[in-house]
Amino acid sequence: MLKSTTTRIESIDLLRGLVMVLMALDHVRDYFHADAFLYNPVDLTQTSVALFFTRWFTHFCAPVFVFLAGTSAFIVGTRKGKQELTAFLLKRGLWLVFLELTIVNFAWFFNFQFPLPSLFVIWALGMGMVILSVCIHLPFRAILVLGLMLVAGHNLLDGIHVEGNGAGAILWSVLHEFHLFPLSPDRNLFIGYPLLPWTGIMLLGYCFGTFYTSSFDAASRKKILTYLGASSIALFIVIRFFNGYGDPNHWSVQSSPVFTVLSFINVTKYPPSLLYVLVTLGPALLLLAAAEQFRSRVAQALVTLGRVPMFYYLLHIYLIHGLAVIAALLTGYSFSDMIFSTWVTDSPGLKGYGFSLPVVYAVWFGVVALLYPLCRWYEKYKGQHREQWWLSYL
Repeated sequence: MLKSTTTRIESIDLLRGLVMVLMALDHVRDYFHADAFLYNPVDLTQTSVALFFTRWFTHFCAPVFVFLAGTSAFIVGTRKGKQELTAFLLKRGLWLVFLELTIVNFAWFFNFQFPLPSLFVIWALGMGMVILSVCIHLPFRAILVLGLMLVAGHNLLDGIHVEGNGAGAILWSVLHEFHLFPLSPDRNLFIGYPLLPWTGIMLLGYCFGTFYTSSFDAASRKKILTYLGASSIALFIVIRFFNGYGDPNHWSVQSSPVFTVLSFINVTKYPPSLLYVLVTLGPALLLLAAAEQFRSRVAQALVTLGRVPMFYYLLHIYLIHGLAVIAALLTGYSFSDMIFSTWVTDSPGLKGYGFSLPVVYAVWFGVVALLYPLCRWYEKYKGQHREQWWLSYL
């Protein structure tokens, strides 16, 4: 499953669709799981194996999403000139930042006052595209080296902190540090996706696009992807074993062998450490190598979702939050309990609300089932109305 009739790379769409399905699981867990309001699901002192992996498998979503955005930019660039690609990336990037701060933020909080402007993955995608719009004019090798330096070297900056809540501290957080800043007594700025590592992932994704040029041999591509994926996993194991560089949180021997393994793979997402990137993108590359052979109906359904990522993303947050409002009302809570001024799982009024993990999985299945026909309709609509320029921004 390499190409569709519209010259899209179906294996890439399939992988993107898969991580989008996983992403919905993570967000359903945030809004529906009872323990989400009590502790972090990767806290080894409180979690269960099932809950840990429910969260851990969703770690693949953001890095794969950002990486493939870079790859898609390269593929688009094979059909456009550099100037046209620059303009497209710049406009799309700024549009994504606008969406993050408005439509997406409202979806998370249902609060028209926007008490917690939050810079999450759509912000990182948008700003990454803005930066990429400049970087594509560099020599290819320079883009590759810069991407490698940002991904592999940004953990050298972990010990640097800018104190206070001023412009300098905010700027440093935008670049490298996950942080919450008070802007006023009733408004805070939440920087969840610092730009240096996420931009590095996008730059590497852009360089990865060279394997999908029309002249590249499919068999050679599969071998290279398999080698890169296996090497990433092996490098993760070696670096992680020595418990030194690559992640600010070290692993340790736990009360059981299973939990020791959990500690070993429990890597840092905020910001994404080198080890986090290796253990997520490595398996993703292996799956991407195998995906060119997938022909099943499930695979085709994932391709459909992967072709309309922004449409799916926007719908899934509103749908999950809307269903959570209904669940809250049915279990004795009020609508106002689902209007947030903090992140949902930090809301003190929801301690005691929520459901078991099997219910979370059932809701997740229902969300994806509801979204699929809408995404299928929108994919068909986009294919029939290619002359409408705005469709490329949604």
